[in-house]
Amino acid sequence: MTTAEANPERLPVVVVGAGAMGGEWLRMLARSAHAEPVGVVDLDVDLATRTASSIGLTDAAVGSSLADVVERSGARAVINVTVPQAHRVVNEQAMRQGLPVLCEKPLAPTVAEALRQVALADLTGELLMASQSRRYFRHLAAFRDAAAQLGPLGAVHAQFFHADHEPGFREQMAHPLLVDMSVHHFDMLRYLTADEPVAVRCASWNPSWSWFAGDAAATATFDLASGARFVYSGSRCTPGLQTSWNADWRVYGEHGAASWDGDHLVQVDAEDAGFEVAEASEGIEGALEEFVSVLASGLTPQNEVRTNVLTLAMVEGAIRSSERGGDRVVLAELLEESLAQAIADEKSDDVADLLRSWPSAAEAIATRAWGSSPQPVPHASGGAR
Repeated sequence: MTTAEANPERLPVVVVGAGAMGGEWLRMLARSAHAEPVGVVDLDVDLATRTASSIGLTDAAVGSSLADVVERSGARAVINVTVPQAHRVVNEQAMRQGLPVLCEKPLAPTVAEALRQVALADLTGELLMASQSRRYFRHLAAFRDAAAQLGPLGAVHAQFFHADHEPGFREQMAHPLLVDMSVHHFDMLRYLTADEPVAVRCASWNPSWSWFAGDAAATATFDLASGARFVYSGSRCTPGLQTSWNADWRVYGEHGAASWDGDHLVQVDAEDAGFEVAEASEGIEGALEEFVSVLASGLTPQNEVRTNVLTLAMVEGAIRSSERGGDRVVLAELLEESLAQAIADEKSDDVADLLRSWPSAAEAIATRAWGSSPQPVPHASGGAR
């Protein structure tokens, strides 16, 4: 008997998106003790059928309509693994059908669109959670424990250098590093410290040998609320001396320093400082476990939609700064400009009315609307890319 077969209480879910990442989710779900893949949705029904069959999901409902597949399968939740441009449409369809959603990152291409999804979640009362999978990596949790013993922080440094070939939408993006990879590292910074970003200066570019259409390299410096700095540099087209997918990290504080190679090596240089690496599910499996857990408990996950907005603001702020020649972008100003844009863009009267009722974007994302009490942050964080 498999682990999945041993638990008859698995949450029945529909996966929307049958591409490479959708297949990765379906393979994980097929062996999960927490959720059962009962349906697959994709505009390419043949692809959805082939993907489901290749994993042995012969009983799963397959189709191009989310409503139809949900009705035939009896699903009680949706996992959105579509391309980023389709995230809001799928999330809205699911939540208006009364279904909670676990959505792959980035939740939205802009902060304005993310705010519209915050309003949708408020209106429907459904959970919308972003799968920032790198938070669920046990060595990152150990690194966070080490960094917490350093006292006030002066600086956090992260470097990401890789060379990945992923033909498809990623290689055609205007900012494939910042939007598709740095979003992970920026979110990890927010997990690592309680020191939120307030402003950014950034430069991005595309090396002459790059196979990406858009900027595959960038440097960024974020001002943090305490006065400390987060210094980031990265590239998706550097073939030598590559770092971990999780980046290579250094934290410097009043009482010492700590480092993490992004994989398994955590070090701390501070008197009496120590840490433990706890057992925990990692990557998308960790995100799924938290999603299923909070649906049962009514608590709020660490990546509930409003919590994730500031991570997206870090990405959009970095892009704005780069496009303005490295000018300093204040994230609080970006949030309020994004709220005005969200109101202008929204076509549904109920969503637009709710957006207009908010005193500010900052207050809206600071107010917890789903769950009865804060969810303790799990002692683990993100592995899979």
